[in-house]
Amino acid sequence: MAKKFNFTQAAIDRLPLPATGRDYYADAKTPGLFLAVWDTGVKAFELYKRMGGRPTRLKIGRFPEVTVDQARKEAARMAGRIAQGDNPAEDRRKARGETTIGELFDLYLEGHAKPHKRSWPQDKAQYDRYLAAWKTRKLSNIKPADVTTLHAKIGRDNGHYAANRLLALLSGMFAFAVGLGYAGGNPAKGVTHFKEQSRDRFLRADELQAFFAALADERTSPKWRDFFTIALLTGARRANVMAMKWADLELTRGLWKIPDTESKNKEPLICILPPAAVEILQRRHDDNAQSADDIAAPIDNTIMPTDKQSEYVFPGKGETGHVFDPTKPWKDILKRAKIKDLHIHDLRRTLGSWQAAAGTSLQIIGKSLGHKNINTTAIYARLDLDPVRASVHNAAEAILAAANGHDPNQKALPAPTGTTAAGDKANSPNA
Repeated sequence: MAKKFNFTQAAIDRLPLPATGRDYYADAKTPGLFLAVWDTGVKAFELYKRMGGRPTRLKIGRFPEVTVDQARKEAARMAGRIAQGDNPAEDRRKARGETTIGELFDLYLEGHAKPHKRSWPQDKAQYDRYLAAWKTRKLSNIKPADVTTLHAKIGRDNGHYAANRLLALLSGMFAFAVGLGYAGGNPAKGVTHFKEQSRDRFLRADELQAFFAALADERTSPKWRDFFTIALLTGARRANVMAMKWADLELTRGLWKIPDTESKNKEPLICILPPAAVEILQRRHDDNAQSADDIAAPIDNTIMPTDKQSEYVFPGKGETGHVFDPTKPWKDILKRAKIKDLHIHDLRRTLGSWQAAAGTSLQIIGKSLGHKNINTTAIYARLDLDPVRASVHNAAEAILAAANGHDPNQKALPAPTGTTAAGDKANSPNA
C-alpha cells in the first residue's frame, strides 16, 4: 500500500530511491494523486481512478518540471472530467496522433504552395525563420493569442511587412488544413494586420552612378551584377527574374515571354528586353555554354540551354534550381553605394518612374510592367508592343546615361517624380 503524506517540494526531494523498480506515494490533500519514484531517480505524478469499472493510472507529468501545485490542479481537473463521463486517456491518445505544425507545413508545401505559388521558396524561408520553433506543436495547441504574440514580436523585431507575410502564411496553412478536414478552425483568422506604408521609392539620378559603381565592384559576383541589372532594365518582378528560363527568351526580337504559370496575374506576360539587357543575356548564355564545352545556337529565335547548361539564366544549388535569396548581395551593394532604404522591388518601380518622367502614358507603363488593373485591361489588350518597346528602351537608356554621369535631361527629359508607376500604390496586389 502506498505511503500517504502531504506533498511538498522539500518532502519529495527527501524521498529515498527504491533498490529496484518503483515506489508509490499518495498525496494527503488530493484524492487519487500519486507520486511514482523509480530506481533511476525519475519522479512523476499520476492520477489513479476507476474508469469503466477498471483501475486506471493517468500520467500528469514529471517532478520537478511539474510542481506540486500544478499536479494537484491537473488531478482535480482530470477527476472532474472523468466524473462527467469523459476519458482523458483517450483524449491524450488522440492528441498524440494529431498533426503538428511541422507536418502541416510539409503537407501545405507539397500539396499547395509548390503546385500553385511561384513564391513557395519564400514560404519555406519564412517557416524556417519564424515557425520552426513550433514544429512539434499540435494544431489544436495553437491559439489566436499565440499567433497575435508571434505577429507582434516579428513586427517589432523584423518589421510590419515581414510580420504580415508570416500571418498570411499561417492563415494559408490552417485554411489548407481545414480543407483536409481539420475541424479546429484557423487561429490566424481575425488577427489584425499591421498597416503597411505605401512606398514611392526608386533610384534617383544622383544615386544611379553609385549604384552601378557598386554593381561593377569586383566584390559583386557577375551573377548578381547581371541579376540586379536585368531586374532594373526590365522592371520585372524579383521572382520572375530569379526563375528566368532560356527557353522563354527570344533575344533576336528582344522579348521575354513569361508563361501564365509563372505570372503573378496568372496570364502570359510579354516583357520587353532593351538592348543592354539583351547584351547581358547573350553574354551569359555564351559564357555558360562555353564553360559547358557546348555552345548552343538559337533555335527559332529562342535561346535554348545546352545539354550541360541549366535551364535557368541564374542557376542555383537549391531545390528550385535557380537563385533563391538575393538579400545578402543586395545589402552589400547598397552598403558600397551608400544608398539607404531601397528594396529590390524598388528597381521595378524605378523603370516605371523613368518611363513616366519621359511622358509615357500610364496605360503603356502598366502593360510594360504587367500590371492588371480592371480599368485599363481592355486598353492594354488593344496596344501593340511598339510603343511599349520604345518606352522601355528610352527609360533604360536614360537610366544608363545617368549611371555613366551624363545629364538625363539632355533630351528635355524631366526629372522623375515620386509617382508610382501606373498610379499603383507600392503595396498594391498588382505592384
